[in-house]
Amino acid sequence: MEFTKCVSGRRSIRIYKKNTVDREILEKIVATAIFSPSWKNCQAIRYTVIDNLDLKNQIADQCILGFAPNQNVIKSAPVLVIQTIIASRSGFERDGSYSTVKGDGWEMFDAGISAQTFCLSAYNEGLGTLIMGLFDESRLIELVNIPEGQKVISLIALGYPDETPTMPKRKDVSQILTFV
Repeated sequence: MEFTKCVSGRRSIRIYKKNTVDREILEKIVATAIFSPSWKNCQAIRYTVIDNLDLKNQIADQCILGFAPNQNVIKSAPVLVIQTIIASRSGFERDGSYSTVKGDGWEMFDAGISAQTFCLSAYNEGLGTLIMGLFDESRLIELVNIPEGQKVISLIALGYPDETPTMPKRKDVSQILTFV
């Protein structure tokens, strides 16, 4: 798919077909996300795939802080991906000090780049995604057995879209670009 079309065509999908997603396709998506840049090439992002219906429903019922729209999305999507980061690597020096004035905020920067690459790769494969940020991290870590030292950054619903959302209005370039 042509790059600009991929970026401009991807939408947040909230309704999915029941079709399963082959693990080989998921591996291909992550293999592309691996190329996302990261702080000093630390490559601290990890992905945990949940395709077990019972576990997805437990996550939806116990970890989404009662936010019904995201609960419905998780239950609808054939796959839920948990994006984590190995704590204290991105933006840090080996002695544990921050390398950037953003402190541990650089972790979110690296995670955002990787999540976008993951979602664009999924779209390129004919899949839809929705990045979600409302969750009970402690309960999620406990329920899924996320390895110690990792922080949950986002949840990404993934599957074959059963809707075609229109593009939300975008600001004009003149509103967001300044030349000095």
